[in-house]
Amino acid sequence: MLHYVLITCLGLFWLAWSRAVPPGHVVHETRLLSHPQLSRRMHPDTLLPMRIGLKHNKDALANAERWLMEVSHPHSPKYGQFWTQETIIDVFRPSDAAVKAVARWLTSSGIAKHRITHSDNKGWLAFDATVQEVESLLHTEYFHDGQRRASVGCNQYHVPSRIQQHIDYITPGVKGQDKNSNDELANCDQVITPACVRALYNFDTADPTAPLNPNNSLGIFEEGDFYTQADLDLFFSNHTSYIPNGTHPTLNSIDGGLAPNNWTDFPGSESELDFALAYPIVYPQNITLFQTDDMYYAQRDASKSGWFNTFFDAIDGSYCTYSAWGETGNDPSLDPIYPDLRNGTASDQDIYAGPLMCGVYKPTNVISISYGVFEMDLPAYYQKRQCDELLKLALQGVSVVQASGDTGVGAGGYEDCLRDNDVFTPTALNSCPWITNVGGTTIETGNTVYDPEVAVNNPWQDYSSSGGFSNIFPIPDYQASAVAHYFKHHDPPYPYYHDGNWNQTTTHNRTKLLPVEKKQKGIYNRNGRGIPDVAANGDKIAVWWYGEPSLSGGTSASCPIFASLLNRIVEERLKVGKGPIGFVNPALYAYPEVLNDITNGSNPGCGTDGFRAVEGWDPVTGLGTPDYARMLGLFLSLP
Repeated sequence: MLHYVLITCLGLFWLAWSRAVPPGHVVHETRLLSHPQLSRRMHPDTLLPMRIGLKHNKDALANAERWLMEVSHPHSPKYGQFWTQETIIDVFRPSDAAVKAVARWLTSSGIAKHRITHSDNKGWLAFDATVQEVESLLHTEYFHDGQRRASVGCNQYHVPSRIQQHIDYITPGVKGQDKNSNDELANCDQVITPACVRALYNFDTADPTAPLNPNNSLGIFEEGDFYTQADLDLFFSNHTSYIPNGTHPTLNSIDGGLAPNNWTDFPGSESELDFALAYPIVYPQNITLFQTDDMYYAQRDASKSGWFNTFFDAIDGSYCTYSAWGETGNDPSLDPIYPDLRNGTASDQDIYAGPLMCGVYKPTNVISISYGVFEMDLPAYYQKRQCDELLKLALQGVSVVQASGDTGVGAGGYEDCLRDNDVFTPTALNSCPWITNVGGTTIETGNTVYDPEVAVNNPWQDYSSSGGFSNIFPIPDYQASAVAHYFKHHDPPYPYYHDGNWNQTTTHNRTKLLPVEKKQKGIYNRNGRGIPDVAANGDKIAVWWYGEPSLSGGTSASCPIFASLLNRIVEERLKVGKGPIGFVNPALYAYPEVLNDITNGSNPGCGTDGFRAVEGWDPVTGLGTPDYARMLGLFLSLP
């Protein structure tokens, strides 16, 4: 999970301009009243994300009412023959002549052709430019308000009279009255807000007055990280006014896990990110918070490197005594031990003095997990037993969704990879075949929310979407065809081995975790389970933290987006008398057309470029990002 300071550009109204205007140019937009706070001239080298809105085709607008009546009037032979979104885009798109005329104006003014992007919906031309370039282009002056969350714009701007007929408006410019009326979608390459997520993945906010199924709550796992209600309320106030302040998850405390925290008690950016993404998607549905382990263990006691077993215990009582792969119950050398009798007493407020919680909570229909480790961190028997538990949950109709990780094909904070062994580093629990894991995507700078996303690779934050092939679990049947297609048509340029397994003679000395077939000099397991399965945006996410607007990211963001959409689908199935959707991978691999294929980007690591996002499934973005409408149609059509 990534965290950094937020600066946005909003197209608002500003102070007066004073710049000579050449002949042949006319005022396109103006605001006579200036804002008293917007008085500071912008630095000429500041980069602005410019968007030019093009007018719809005139002939289409002239016929639009007739076409609407044809599909709406009950006596019409075309009644109910509604248009597809693709048809709408094609019919109403600006004329080629209009697009070329505006583009010629830009290129003749010094905006190189390769800098200009035409949006997928054909309604926008987008490019990044410095303030100096934009002021010269539009013959105006740009100002800002001096705040951390900077607002920028002009009071008036000009365009050539010969192309004015083709331009609707330009942003940032004079559009808007205040911060609440800005066009969020114009800045999604800079800041991902709830409106951007809705546009990316083709869904609307749910009806806040709709009746809800009391048995459908989105589950979110947290450990060692705690949300703060004050930050959550600030997010609601600034981004989702339809969600009342005070809205919060139902706490299912596991072995002493407590939340929320206050600003003075180290609030967690991970939890804030999860809820800032999930609530705008699922509301008014509820969220259940599985806050796991007392403070001592949640802060990762150095002698306890295990993960998730106490969580599994709490939602499945049989797991406490389940025997598999040479182990029964929790591992005493890896997992927390309860009652926690640290220092021989149970009086410390940071420890949980009760017995291990077994089967005290019912698992929710969908569970989002934005935490994980690497296969090299834990013994294979430990991971195989957990994978059995995930299979058991799937059999009960539970959809478990996990973030694929943020370290590309390496291991990030360790040695970037198992450098002494020269192999890529798969993530866990992700490598278990019975989980849906989610890679990360981003909107490239200068692109619009309607342009194809790319695999996220943020070198400034040392973050790229984790993906690869397991050294423990083989390729599952539902994935076999997709992986075979990938190797046949997009074979990566790296040596590989087969049947990789970790020879884990010790748990904590990573230098002894050697792949069995090291002698083959490969760096990834050719027949291991592929990671990830799907993807969603995980970059430049708007959050509030310590009372301030911030940006966050990571596949920790991608995961709750995808999980929340699945929970919405479950709610719709329950409304029509159907049940949960459970393990979704077989359906998604059978019908990949319900996802948006991502074909650009990579996940570097271990001194390599990593794998590349390509047509079809790939070990960077999986099958692609969600299209909620198409996914809903698929799952509603199933029994």
